[in-house]
Amino acid sequence: MALQLRSIIKPEGSNGTGGQLEVSLVDVPLPELGADDVLVRVEGSPMNPSDLGLLFGAADMGTAKVTGTADKPVVTAAVPERAMPAMAGRLGQSMPVGNEGAGTVVRAGASPAAQALLGKMVAVIGGAMYSQYRAFPADQCLVLPNGTTAAEGASCFVNPLTSLGMVETMRREGHTALVHTAAASNLGQMLNKICIKDGIDLVNIVRKPEQEALLRSVGAKYVCDATSPTFMEDLTQAIVATGATLGFDATGGGKLGGQILTAMEAALNRTAKEYSRYGSTTHKQVYLYGGLDRSPTEFNRSFGMAWGMGGWLLFPFLGKIGAADVARLKKRVTDELKTTFASHYTREVSLAEMLQLDAISVYAKAATGEKFLLNPNKGLA
Repeated sequence: MALQLRSIIKPEGSNGTGGQLEVSLVDVPLPELGADDVLVRVEGSPMNPSDLGLLFGAADMGTAKVTGTADKPVVTAAVPERAMPAMAGRLGQSMPVGNEGAGTVVRAGASPAAQALLGKMVAVIGGAMYSQYRAFPADQCLVLPNGTTAAEGASCFVNPLTSLGMVETMRREGHTALVHTAAASNLGQMLNKICIKDGIDLVNIVRKPEQEALLRSVGAKYVCDATSPTFMEDLTQAIVATGATLGFDATGGGKLGGQILTAMEAALNRTAKEYSRYGSTTHKQVYLYGGLDRSPTEFNRSFGMAWGMGGWLLFPFLGKIGAADVARLKKRVTDELKTTFASHYTREVSLAEMLQLDAISVYAKAATGEKFLLNPNKGLA
């Protein structure tokens, strides 16, 4: 048997309205392996915003309580009634959590491909990674370079491939420069390194002066603080300098996506040779790829008619570009795992430790510079 973290939203809270989140640890049997399968002892799995979205759903974590035992804590929290319609698709379902991770192959099926992975450190993606053990087909495992730790390989997929996917999208859609929000995050720092290495102009948007200082210290040329009173002018000037007409917004809600489009239009108008009441004919695109701000997306149509705002997700993108290009992107990740795609964590926690209120109060914010790494086998031989 092995421990696995599960998240469930029950249809009714204790007061008869809304709902209730319950996060707990359950014992699950070790899976039977087919000839081509391997068993991975999970030793590192990141807590990305996409993981937290499944872990906590729409619960108000300010209401969180912990019961159970030290080894098997149980976290409960209220789900507001207004948020319940968005949770309809998962009500009553005990769901495993965790998109990606890394660990050691401790058991293998009979096939040569599976046997060749015994003892190897591999990275995997496929859900249910907040578990002590996970079984995967051997051909779904990414063998990490010798000497790579689980912590170094835990974030091999989501952040690296998302940042590479942004650059790939730029090229495929005919843009030449990028705007990115939440730019001081692990993902943002990876994107900054890619753009520097590939000679691409990148406009980084942050929310704190210390985040701006961090990015400039690692070579970022264009950094705009969204809390500055001169933000819109700073952003417009950076877009004039770079010619960026594509943006990726991690916040999702609020006014930021619209502000990016507005600044793009203003930048284009500054170099326009003639006036058009319909605005610039150059297409401007912002993709919302995250939901750090859960408020409604707001924008004023002050950017002409040649614009788009839509969603962008990693896995549908990878499905569109085909196996050969996905393999090319993955190879770049492994080649630059300890440089361009290095991730940084502020704390490593066990399954039980991640369900303590002090830990939840930090990582649930998904704040830049406070990323946690889960090691489901921490403290175990």
